[in-house]
Amino acid sequence: MFKPRRIETSSDWLDSDGIKLYTISATGKAVVKSDYLSQLQVVKSQKRVDWKCVPSFVIFHEGSNAKYLVLAWWENENEMFVSVSVREQSGWLVDSGKYSFCLWDLEILWAEKNIYIATMYSGKADLDTYRHQRLYPA
Repeated sequence: MFKPRRIETSSDWLDSDGIKLYTISATGKAVVKSDYLSQLQVVKSQKRVDWKCVPSFVIFHEGSNAKYLVLAWWENENEMFVSVSVREQSGWLVDSGKYSFCLWDLEILWAEKNIYIATMYSGKADLDTYRHQRLYPA
């Protein structure tokens, strides 16, 4: 059954390349961001993306049964690319045939779509403004 989950972010939550950070918690406890940072670096290194120049965000999702890392970025003007990593007993796994983002992540994905349109795809692209606008749930 659906129950809202704790979502947190801040305009200063950015990684070293300017990727926006969000957290989601199934338990309501704060997510330990450091548990996800090494996997974020692994995924970034596997993509041919100039992260410092690309609008992007990541969700560190402490689910009820696993940890999920959802990295999303915008390219080709209006396309959102997504990589999902899941922490299994043996380590992090990226397998789009087995895992994807979930309905709690969609709240952030939808907000990010609107932020992208307003800051990057409405005539004048402003990456700095994009990076500091966030979803702030009630």
